[in-house]
Amino acid sequence: MNDAGAWNDFWAANTGASAGAGRGGCLPQRWAIIEDAQRAAWDGFIGGLPEGTAVLDLATGDGRVLGWIHACRPDLELTGIDRAPHLPAPPAGTVTRGGIAMEDLPFDADTFGAVVSQFGFEYGDVARVCAEISRVLAPDGQVALMIHRGDGPILEHNLARRAAIEWVLTDQKLAQLLGTVLDAPNGGPQVAAQVAAAIGLLGAQRFGDSSPGWEIPEALRRAVLMGEQAGTTAIRDAIAAIENHAINEVGRIASLERACARADQRGAIMDAFAAAGLKQCAETPVCEPSGRAIASFLVFN
Repeated sequence: MNDAGAWNDFWAANTGASAGAGRGGCLPQRWAIIEDAQRAAWDGFIGGLPEGTAVLDLATGDGRVLGWIHACRPDLELTGIDRAPHLPAPPAGTVTRGGIAMEDLPFDADTFGAVVSQFGFEYGDVARVCAEISRVLAPDGQVALMIHRGDGPILEHNLARRAAIEWVLTDQKLAQLLGTVLDAPNGGPQVAAQVAAAIGLLGAQRFGDSSPGWEIPEALRRAVLMGEQAGTTAIRDAIAAIENHAINEVGRIASLERACARADQRGAIMDAFAAAGLKQCAETPVCEPSGRAIASFLVFN
């Protein structure tokens, strides 16, 4: 699965929820305090933009960065694009468009006074994205990127999630096991639900009771019981849907891992911006309360 496909399911699942409504993106919800550090970095950048500046957010996702910017600077003209075709509703005062690649922006040259991206730029073809940023950026415009770090807690958290998902899907083969139990002479939905519950207990013990090691078996258990009256075919369809969602989540995490690797190749990023005529003028770490860096904030002009 490519990076775009990996994120389509993620944002489609969040469509209909308003940006900033407690979703944690790549981070667990209990880490919401980290957003304070992220917002502080953006507030510092946008404070120096001229009134009415047109700002483009690359790989905008749920538009949360645009929402933060609008709350601080409602005078700015805010647009976000994302490769995923189905996006959540944009924050008030902003416009977002899905199905658009960073490498092929549908905007005229010199359109934006600032181009920004939070955990998005590094998912693209760095050289091509830098060329497009340079093309649409107005003279004297600025670029600000908050990019991943391979040594940060975001990737660490998601790799742990992937291990738990793969334990359920591959080691325990739970979806296939439930299908077998449904057809067994002494099986059926009630027995299948008991099997899912038992695997969920093991997953909670091994990975934690808020991990996919428990969440996926619990979702399967409920799907089996809720579909009992509808029949075996409906139960199988529900099991397949949950399994496919988990597989897509593994793909999203692999996409994140690749993005972190690109972000850590700082020399290649600097070279790509230099080739596009842009020079780095600042770099600062974005840290969680413990002081551990979760991201790097880069500014170019």
